[in-house]
Amino acid sequence: MARVVESDSGSVGSNVLSLDSIRESLIRQEDTIVFSLIERAKFPLNSPAFEESRCLDSGNSSSLTEFFVREIEIIQAKVGRYENPEENPFFLENIPHSVFPTHKYPPTLHPKALSVNINKRIWDVYFKELLPLFVKPADDGNYPSTAASDLACLQALSKRIHYGKFVAEVKFRDAPQDYEPAIRAQDTEALMKLLTFEKVEEMVKKRVQNKAETFGQEVKCNSDSGDESEKKYKVNPLLVSRIYGEWLIPLTKLVEVEYLLRRLD
Repeated sequence: MARVVESDSGSVGSNVLSLDSIRESLIRQEDTIVFSLIERAKFPLNSPAFEESRCLDSGNSSSLTEFFVREIEIIQAKVGRYENPEENPFFLENIPHSVFPTHKYPPTLHPKALSVNINKRIWDVYFKELLPLFVKPADDGNYPSTAASDLACLQALSKRIHYGKFVAEVKFRDAPQDYEPAIRAQDTEALMKLLTFEKVEEMVKKRVQNKAETFGQEVKCNSDSGDESEKKYKVNPLLVSRIYGEWLIPLTKLVEVEYLLRRLD
């Protein structure tokens, strides 16, 4: 099977998919995710930014972070970000059309399944479960910069998780006879079993742990005092592996299942 043609940014540029090209994109996305977690770890939790509404406009009851994400997504939509099938907005009902000519992406995904979007769940998981694991439980009042960092994390996680649509499509094309019976029966358990490869998942978890060790290690000079044998990390590498194992990989497979359930519509 021919490989998918990709731009430098990893965008799909052909309607011919291959598992190898998708795997390469997912590996590159690991770098983005690890770096975004490292950047977010510079700030404490700053929970008032996403838990409370402090807007001076009485007609706006959203938190600072929600307001920030909504406004940024509007700007990004106007320049065509969400014309790319790899990108999925968090506030879909808020998205305008692009005001600039956009690249015409070939139809690589099934039209009925293209609309799969679990960003509401990703939002809740990120703020309620992931964020408290790797940032300090404090408040320094630096809410705008924190919100910008949160947006970078959210978009990186969302892209990786929703890439499950491309994974599901190429797997279906390679072996439709394996998937069609479960799709027609709407058997989610059978689909999940077909999509699960534990050895691959363990390899991914180990690789992101190694990347977190490499990218996030505190660099010391020879003149620095202290025990040089004790390495310190900006984000715990084992935690990054856990984030993949307990959240990113399962949510990606959820997207794959949701996509496949609609694949024959």
